Amino acid sequence: MTIHNNELRLLPWSGPDGQPCYLSTENSDGYLSRLADNTEALQLEVAAELGEHALEVLSNGQNRPNELRLLVTDMAGALRDVRRVAISRGHRLSLTDPPAYEGGDEGPQLPTAAFG
Repeated sequence: MTIHNNELRLLPWSGPDGQPCYLSTENSDGYLSRLADNTEALQLEVAAELGEHALEVLSNGQNRPNELRLLVTDMAGALRDVRRVAISRGHRLSLTDPPAYEGGDEGPQLPTAAFG
């Protein structure tokens, strides 16, 4: 099966065998789409909170190896989730509509002096 952008949505969870799950729908307001949106939001929130917690733990300076191992394990899981959210959202971006810049379609302009 060939997967093209905007045809299938990578869901923020894996199947029972660890394989990625995809949703095929044009209805972004359907039950599974809303569930996926809510799950992604929760995963991003958990990752942000875990990042803050990691800074607190590391600033303490008196950490046991088991504490640090648990922290790294949790952070690895959060990073996996955030990466999946980024991939899913990136696939859903429209490739036919490049971002418009104020100066037109040329993109940002730099003065010649910026190049030495």
